[in-house]
Amino acid sequence: MAAHYESKHGLVAIPQEQLYMSFTDLRTLAQAVPEKYKDSVSADFDHLTATIQGFTISVKVAERVPYSLIRLEDDGAPFHFSVSAHFDPAAGGTDFSIELDADLNLMMKALLGGKIKDALDKAVDGLVTLSQGKKPDFPGEI
Repeated sequence: MAAHYESKHGLVAIPQEQLYMSFTDLRTLAQAVPEKYKDSVSADFDHLTATIQGFTISVKVAERVPYSLIRLEDDGAPFHFSVSAHFDPAAGGTDFSIELDADLNLMMKALLGGKIKDALDKAVDGLVTLSQGKKPDFPGEI
């Protein structure tokens, strides 16, 4: 069953081109992981793999539209999903948002639906906070 989730929009105080370029290479995202999780994440330019609570998940870049979109999709996960990061020009920076599409069964959708939306919103909030020179609140446990 297809499920679609959209984050809130956030004004990131970084120019659109610069923000986009920081997401282009997945090694950059791996470097941004909190220190205590670094051993469970590996990446190259187009692929990222993370192990969380014994569950390994991999993503690959499926599409890049310069300065406006980066779409990741699963790379062998038990269910298909894709994540799209949107970078739109805005006064004072970039209007940033995230969309996630996933083939979830009814039980998983009921169990995870609200948590997925919250996680997407927290990711946007964290990036906005980071762009303002502040330290974002990372989750205590994943």
